[in-house]
Amino acid sequence: MILYQSVYNSPIGKLTVVSDDQSLTGIWFEDQKYFGSTLTEKPVRKDDVKAIVQVSSWLDRYFAGANPDPHELPLAPQGTPFRQAVWKILLEIPYGGTMTYGEIASRIAGDRGMQRMSARAVGGAVGHNPISIVIPCHRVIGWDGRLTGFGGGLSRKEWLLEHEGWVRPAG
Repeated sequence: MILYQSVYNSPIGKLTVVSDDQSLTGIWFEDQKYFGSTLTEKPVRKDDVKAIVQVSSWLDRYFAGANPDPHELPLAPQGTPFRQAVWKILLEIPYGGTMTYGEIASRIAGDRGMQRMSARAVGGAVGHNPISIVIPCHRVIGWDGRLTGFGGGLSRKEWLLEHEGWVRPAG
């Protein structure tokens, strides 16, 4: 399978967008932790691939202040079943909203019939999200409302949340 990539210039830095021609497989900030960690081969630069054109339009609308639906994009993040379950929950966090790592852990534990799940394990899955912004890992916060753990950097996480209208809790 051939992978294609393009660069999207966002207000908070360059994003590398990767597609297998049919689906979006990655969006990473240029200096992001785990950059390209799910790539199986080196992508070829090509800006006119259908999925890349679609995500570029989606990102244009997002950065212009709209709330485009992530489900309109052909998403194909690569990861373990556990990571996939976490990323699916991330897609349910509403624009401008947040969820804690613990809340996600509780939900997964409930879905799997377990007493509890490690919030740290959830944090690892969130941190390895290969499709930044579209799969909104920036909407996950610490139990006390603090901004923690974003592979693209906490200043970008704060920018994205504020862009969506999030108001930092007092305290």
